[in-house]
Amino acid sequence: MFDAGPTILTAPHLFRELWEICGRKFEDDIDLRPIDPFYRIRFNDGTAFEACADEERTRAQIARLCPEDLEGYERFKKASEEIFAAAYTRLAEEPFHRLSTLVKAAPDMIRLGGMRSVYAKVSDYFSDERLRIAFSFHPLFIGGNPFAATSYYCLISHLERKWGVHYAIGGTGALVRGLVKLITEQGSKLRFNSEVDEILTREGHVVGIRLISGEIVSCDLVVSNAETGWTYSRLLRNTPRRVWTDRKVAAADYSMSLFVWYFGTNRRYEDCPHHTIVLGPRYEGLLKDIFRRKVLADDFSLYLHRPTASDPSLAPEGCDSFYVLSPVPNLDSQTDWAVSAEEYRNQIATRLEEVMLPGLRDSIVTERLMTPVDFRERLLSTKGAAFGFEPKLLQSAWFRPHNVSSDVKGLYLTGAGTHPGAGVPSVLSSAKVVDRLVPDAAGWCRQGAVS
Repeated sequence: MFDAGPTILTAPHLFRELWEICGRKFEDDIDLRPIDPFYRIRFNDGTAFEACADEERTRAQIARLCPEDLEGYERFKKASEEIFAAAYTRLAEEPFHRLSTLVKAAPDMIRLGGMRSVYAKVSDYFSDERLRIAFSFHPLFIGGNPFAATSYYCLISHLERKWGVHYAIGGTGALVRGLVKLITEQGSKLRFNSEVDEILTREGHVVGIRLISGEIVSCDLVVSNAETGWTYSRLLRNTPRRVWTDRKVAAADYSMSLFVWYFGTNRRYEDCPHHTIVLGPRYEGLLKDIFRRKVLADDFSLYLHRPTASDPSLAPEGCDSFYVLSPVPNLDSQTDWAVSAEEYRNQIATRLEEVMLPGLRDSIVTERLMTPVDFRERLLSTKGAAFGFEPKLLQSAWFRPHNVSSDVKGLYLTGAGTHPGAGVPSVLSSAKVVDRLVPDAAGWCRQGAVS
């Protein structure tokens, strides 16, 4: 059994709030536990940095790598907190479908340097390249390039310190099962294995959906949490659109994709922590290959997830469960993954054996692969992008597809492709935004919605 979902959970209060709204207690259904250190970053020169909940331990890590940067770290913490207050606390749950909201937010963005990239902002505070990497890589968690993503994403560093990093015992599947229980016990119905083929409209209004099976479900209102490019270009393929046309959807910049290798071993690697980032020899150059040149490079950086470090129940006794992912270009790269996947897996196995998991190949008892093709074919994501639209300045906030559709009355968007963006906290915040925007059923009917 592999834990295939988001593995770094922050802002747990958003889940607790959801349970409380339904009159239940989150802890009755989910065993969520803090992880410390949050993750270990292994640099290519063999040195390491551990992001920790304890400030003294974090400062000790910085002092070991570059004591001159301790003062910069204190200044960076203050800057990150200030950005958090402006961008997350005030804006994450604020609808951005009106231009006036952007105008109101603009002074803070200018004052806090939101026009600059995360890496550029971090470089103001750290001189050591390893520390610049350690405090700038976070946009990759949500599909962004640290050299292009707005410096507003420096808030992630404060978010981690404020609420910690957590893991749900039983894996993300346990969290999903908890949500299913929460929904069904409110009297709502869930239908599984019922892919939507098209959102049906008449004269610019939602009138229903058609499933792949051909079944038509009539409705006046749809909330789509599908990848936003897919919603507009595929689910609304027969609906005239003034704003999010096929041309605009195709021209948008999409996030990188992921190569994911799941594997189980017949032994345990006790020295391997829950979360490890294994960096390759290049940082900026590799990201340029992935995001701009769209080529599959010979080198790579990896994120290694070992959930059995915290939850041994996810593997048989004496065994370990892992997945390792490598950021790769989306399908604009034209990489033939049917040819490249196995060789790429072998290269990753060699790297892991060298730096983390000796004897790995001889220990594997089960495995599966996921490539950008799977993101397109199985997860229905445009260009196989793992996180939808790339989170850069001119694809954020008002510039991102709005939570209220700009093209179809009765259509609302939630999830990673709309405001505020990807990542578990942002996706939950997008649901809160939509909750404020969707009209109550009685009021909607009084408006004369097409049925």
